[in-house]
Amino acid sequence: MNQHYGMFLAVDQSTSATKAMLFTPDGRLLDQESLSHRQIYPRAGWVEHDANEIFRNTLKVASTLLQRHPDEWNSLLALNITNQRETFVVFDRETGQPLYNAIVWQCRRGDDFCKRLVAAGSEKIVHELTGLKIDTYFPASKLRWLLDTHSDLRARLKDGSALFGTIDTYLIYRLTGREVYATDHTNASRTLFYDIEKLDWSQDLCRVFGLEFGDLPAVYESTAWYGDTDLDGLLPRRIPICGVMGDSQAALFAQRCFAPGGAKVTFGTGSSVLLNIGRQKRLSAHGTLTALGWVLQGKPTYAFEGIINFTGATISWLRDQLQLIADPSETETLARSVSNSDGVYFIPAFVGLSAPYWRADARAAILGMTPSTTRAHVVRAALESIGYIVTDVLKAMGEDAGLKLGMVHADGGAVRNAFLMQFVADLNQLKVRAAQTPELSALGAVFSGALGLKIYTSVEDLQKLPFGFVEYTPAMDSDCANKLFAGWQLAVQQVLYQPKQG
Repeated sequence: MNQHYGMFLAVDQSTSATKAMLFTPDGRLLDQESLSHRQIYPRAGWVEHDANEIFRNTLKVASTLLQRHPDEWNSLLALNITNQRETFVVFDRETGQPLYNAIVWQCRRGDDFCKRLVAAGSEKIVHELTGLKIDTYFPASKLRWLLDTHSDLRARLKDGSALFGTIDTYLIYRLTGREVYATDHTNASRTLFYDIEKLDWSQDLCRVFGLEFGDLPAVYESTAWYGDTDLDGLLPRRIPICGVMGDSQAALFAQRCFAPGGAKVTFGTGSSVLLNIGRQKRLSAHGTLTALGWVLQGKPTYAFEGIINFTGATISWLRDQLQLIADPSETETLARSVSNSDGVYFIPAFVGLSAPYWRADARAAILGMTPSTTRAHVVRAALESIGYIVTDVLKAMGEDAGLKLGMVHADGGAVRNAFLMQFVADLNQLKVRAAQTPELSALGAVFSGALGLKIYTSVEDLQKLPFGFVEYTPAMDSDCANKLFAGWQLAVQQVLYQPKQG
């Protein structure tokens, strides 16, 4: 490590909010500022964001944060960016202005097109080249919808006067004064038209989705230099943008899961489970995805990924829709107020079931209720459902990878819920190491930026840095854990079962 004083300004642009944070190079969070943006629902199942609002919020949170720390204005080393990966926007090359609202990863408007592609037999080539599935979770089908419904955008994207980008690309373009049109490997690999083995955009995949581009973002390593910014005139001098990484991979990087077998679960609105599988691309036979973890010095690291689209959102639903709780912090006390869920299973398929089932047609259900079922049983079952579906994904990944997991690294808001963390440890019969270091996605971007600036010379340097965590050791008998999990699997099958018509 080179001795270096200064601060990193990290931006975490997530599904619900934009945060600005000040980090020291060794990963200590000094302060943060957050601002939510609107969730736009044009119709059922459609979700959009105003990309201009996101850009303005990025400037606002950075300004508010830096005003609280005037001494840091001249000590900033770089701006780091981590972001919601699959949300995308089409914007004007000349002005940088969005030409349509950003279409969010949660949006289902590409479902019908995805079904047609699967029926046409396109699943195999897409899975082989991208490691992903044909699903509207990813941008390609929704971009096709946008171009089919807005012919002017199709023509402009083809002639290069309009540009496509994930949110990192859009922010970089705006923050550099429209000088840099680029993304990193982790974001590019989520589009469904990027080859994760060749590490390049794929014309074959563009043809599958019927997409034509006059230009696509340059794809750099997360540690690369992405131009300079003064935050639209906010800073007295320009600083490099260095350290760009999609949020889930950034959390894996911050957890320092650099060796094969390292696994992490990020508990957010949804959850992303990532398992480092090493330098060779491998494909799953059990419904998990293959992701690019990161690329360093030209060498890729791959990971199996399980995407769970409704975990923390389940608890929000209990609060907002059923009004069973007033605050998520109540769930732990309620769950512990009963000895078990009394046979109640909660299947959180509010927007279908993602990994490892990938059934967009599934619907949420609460099963096993009796007249003695109480609010506490339902809340406990909802919490347990998060543990069950995470365990589903971890088991599928372990089988695919042929790796025995030694530990599960956890991060995100739900790590504060000791009941849930213990339940995950019990179900998997593995230690769970819950990060007490907040904002791991931003920290991963900071660490990649620190490598890019040569503050650290290797990932081994990062391993030596301090890291706060709480460790949970399995306390439940393995037979009991297996019995509970078998009950969950039976409950899921009841939700997935569709009797033949007629």
